[in-house]
Amino acid sequence: MYFVISPDSILQTPAPADPYFRQAWEFCREWALGKPDFMLHTSGSTGEPKPIRLTRAQMQASARMTRQALGLEEENTALVCLNVAYIAGTMMLVRGMEIGMKLYVVPPSSQPFDSFPEDIKIDFAAFVPLQVQSMLDDVHQLQRLEALKVILVGGAAIGASLYAQIKLLNVAAFSTYGMTETVSHVALQRLNGAEASPESYELLEGIEAETDERNCLRLCGAVTNNEWIQTNDVVVFTDKRHFRILGRADNIINSGGVKIQLEKVERAFEQAAKGAQRFFAWWTPDERLGQRLVLVIETSESIDNESLKKDLSAWLNPYEVPKEVISVEKFSETPTGKVDKRATFARYRSL
Repeated sequence: MYFVISPDSILQTPAPADPYFRQAWEFCREWALGKPDFMLHTSGSTGEPKPIRLTRAQMQASARMTRQALGLEEENTALVCLNVAYIAGTMMLVRGMEIGMKLYVVPPSSQPFDSFPEDIKIDFAAFVPLQVQSMLDDVHQLQRLEALKVILVGGAAIGASLYAQIKLLNVAAFSTYGMTETVSHVALQRLNGAEASPESYELLEGIEAETDERNCLRLCGAVTNNEWIQTNDVVVFTDKRHFRILGRADNIINSGGVKIQLEKVERAFEQAAKGAQRFFAWWTPDERLGQRLVLVIETSESIDNESLKKDLSAWLNPYEVPKEVISVEKFSETPTGKVDKRATFARYRSL
């Protein structure tokens, strides 16, 4: 099931009966009527979801940057398979309305191409990593994916295994960096092809950036109403327009007086396990250490904790090896499909 939105005829398009499609239709109709601002909510992946008001000018500025960066044109078609209630899906609607691209809206799912016929040609789409992985694991879905011209992949970290597979795709693939406060992405990283940039993101035109005393990224541009947005992402600039993300400042724990970057532990597990299952490093209060490092893995199978810790020791210092490995059959997720680490761990602790 899918719903088609043509920017030049949205005001003549009857309202769809399906509630999800109606939500997309209502937004595009309000956009066509010139609504000046919109209320959205942050995803909640790094804290409690909060409402945020974005102006039409901010959203138009974001759409222009994406159009310029990716070379999108009016004759292109776009697939909208991310939740339109949140910034990633909303901005796909805005790009279509501003550029004039015909939009094919489908409900969010791991297999987005199941929703409409093969004879429909799609040029541009944005996905979360889980969707890309699911499509790569299905020959039919992979063929549809390869037929696109350009894709964005964002909303969660791209693991080493998935990245290796994306590098082999013919479709131009970009990893995104951004957030609701920056009206979706403000930097892109080419993942494949001759122009691949495996380690750094490139700021889009019109975006200024700097770091604070913690080496955390600050951003400013028309998309932020020309106000500086402070992030908790620790970065290092390789030149004026390119940066690498080292981790989040709020993902550093103090265990027995030693500071541990949780992303470093996660990268080590990725190297040691070489698996596709989801996981994250976390902590639990400890009387002796203050914060005790744990590793949480999404699996229904038993885990050989000691063997895994031994494998991790090849990549980590002794104090960086998790003191406990926890298996959880199913992770909690935010409405945008991101892993809700706090909720997952809290649910485990309550069992």
